[in-house]
Amino acid sequence: MSWLEALILGIIQGLTEFLPVSSSGHLTILSNLFGLEGESNLTMIVVLHVATVLSTLTILWKEVVWIFKDLFTKQSWKSYSGLNEGTKFAINILISMIPVAIVGFCFKDTVEEIFGSGLLIVGIMLLVTASLLAFSYYAKPRQREDISPLHAFIIGIGQAVAVLPGLSRSGTTIATGLLLGNKKERMAQFSFLMVIPPVLGEALLDTLDIAEQGFSTAMSGISAVSLAVGFIAAFITGCLACKWMINIVKKGKLIWFAIYCVIVGILAIILGLC
Repeated sequence: MSWLEALILGIIQGLTEFLPVSSSGHLTILSNLFGLEGESNLTMIVVLHVATVLSTLTILWKEVVWIFKDLFTKQSWKSYSGLNEGTKFAINILISMIPVAIVGFCFKDTVEEIFGSGLLIVGIMLLVTASLLAFSYYAKPRQREDISPLHAFIIGIGQAVAVLPGLSRSGTTIATGLLLGNKKERMAQFSFLMVIPPVLGEALLDTLDIAEQGFSTAMSGISAVSLAVGFIAAFITGCLACKWMINIVKKGKLIWFAIYCVIVGILAIILGLC
């Protein structure tokens, strides 16, 4: 993998991780176009995911500090209603992780088979993403100030389903939360923060797989320069996209991404059938 290919992959990952257009779908399309596969591609994907996690922490550092500060503030743990807002937010993130943890531990092999199904499944899932975004745009539910544990679990189910390539994680979780009637700004923050533990967990498991195969094998088709270029590109574009996306969700302009997903989804289906 050349540094230019790594740069392109980094930019695409950084943008699409936060924009509701599916980072996995775009990486699958680009990997097919570039002819990238095997352990070297997996190594790059791990690096890019870690970079976008760091960009999330960079942009939402105030929210992260708020959560940890509230966790260690004196409060009543006897009931959920007695907890402060930051602690409730943290608990809801943990609740949202349950569905994706079940999928990761019990259906990992099945998911990996689907990921290997090529561009056709990516195109179909991009069309599903477009439908979800359109529904959330035209639906006008009441804007709830706080996310409830039940809503957190339902949003977590959306995140678990979004492991399918082409089904946007941010698009699915944000659309699900908005359809449930949650406040736009809070839903965007929750969507970006809830993905951090699963992504880091997946990156750790992938790293263990890479170590089992041997780091020399994993690095055989990629240089340290390419990894660094991809990481920096994903981090910078991730910071920009994260901040931009929060503003977009506030203004309710998700319909434009639905149109984009339809176009890219149709192109992916055509390429997959050719």
